[in-house]
Amino acid sequence: MAASTLDETKQNKSIRIRLGASLSATLGLALVSTCGFFIWRRRNVQEDKGQEVRLLDLVMGSVPRGNSSEDFDLQNIGRSQEFPSIQLNILQAATNNFCDENKLGQGGFGPVYKGTLADGKEIAVKRLSGTSGQGLLEFKNEVMLIAKLQHRNLVRLLGCCLEKNEKLLVYEFMPNKSLDMFLFDSSLPAQLVWQKRFNIIKGTARGIMYLHEDSRLRIIHRDLKASNVLLDHEMNPKISDFGMAKIFGGDQNEANTNKVVGTYGYMAPEYAMEGLFSVKSDVFSFGVLLLEIVSGKRNNGFHLSECGESLLTFAWKLWSKGKGMELMDKHLVESSVPNEVLKCIQIGLLCVQSDPADRPTMSTVVAMLGSDTITVPLPAKPALYVGRFIAESVEPNSSDKICSVNEVTISNMSPR
Repeated sequence: MAASTLDETKQNKSIRIRLGASLSATLGLALVSTCGFFIWRRRNVQEDKGQEVRLLDLVMGSVPRGNSSEDFDLQNIGRSQEFPSIQLNILQAATNNFCDENKLGQGGFGPVYKGTLADGKEIAVKRLSGTSGQGLLEFKNEVMLIAKLQHRNLVRLLGCCLEKNEKLLVYEFMPNKSLDMFLFDSSLPAQLVWQKRFNIIKGTARGIMYLHEDSRLRIIHRDLKASNVLLDHEMNPKISDFGMAKIFGGDQNEANTNKVVGTYGYMAPEYAMEGLFSVKSDVFSFGVLLLEIVSGKRNNGFHLSECGESLLTFAWKLWSKGKGMELMDKHLVESSVPNEVLKCIQIGLLCVQSDPADRPTMSTVVAMLGSDTITVPLPAKPALYVGRFIAESVEPNSSDKICSVNEVTISNMSPR
């Protein structure tokens, strides 16, 4: 019995030792995991905060920069004490956690949501998609540009958010959404009578003129199109989406890129095929937009139904034969003012001339649109249709190293 009791005592002791060792290992592993989690979490929080600080520093203009062309896009912005960083939880509550019911549309940057703040103020929240072709550079670009621009025909940026890997831009809410919906949705064009369209044309022209000539910076938008013209409650136009915009400095008139960005049907030929862009590239895009507003037809895809012609060449053919009014949207028959319609067509054709030197400046466009006494020059046949051809990799001139890392974006054919 004594030997049996001794054996049992040894076995129990061995079991206790093994259990103790197992528990110690388990507790040690749990402690290491917990410490690792807190270290990882703290690092992520610090990175989020650091990213937010870096972005806001860039907006405030307090980060030293080099002399490269890309750095120039971030400098001379100035210092703004009023531009806010909005907390993520506030935007999640405002948009009901970015629910589909609040989704206003989808762009190259990502989805846009309607939100309502606690005080009842309505906002639009642009959320960078994880699969977006655009990234932090474009996000910063848009923040820094539009935060410093103030014009009644530019959409107003209210704030931004960089938390928990979210990149959000907060804008004033545009209750009538975008111009493309009214132009190309079969149930809505009748609401855009001629006077409203003419006001949209003039307001958009004033907004572009401000970017090119009247702001402290000379800005090339590079993606002007109907879906980037938003409409407020009185149908006043406001240009939006500055993620692809570029800043020119000093006496710089044009630049050159090895990656073309923009939208099919709106790009100037020298930009699509050679990578050259300037204020005249935006003028070309405005000319396309103007002809779309008059006709109610998209340039992109127009060739599918009009014997292979673009909207531009079709408009020129009618205008040159004295049949310009046949281009006009049928919904404008009762409200149109023929002299204004024909003048707009002529100005639109001037804006889409093949040679950039033959296109007017936006200040000239604004003057022609606002005067009945200024003589509008006669346009030549517009540029060949380049909507189906995009040079995605153009060799830049050795003397100019300004480059873009963005690919071409294609607008959805259905309205937002």
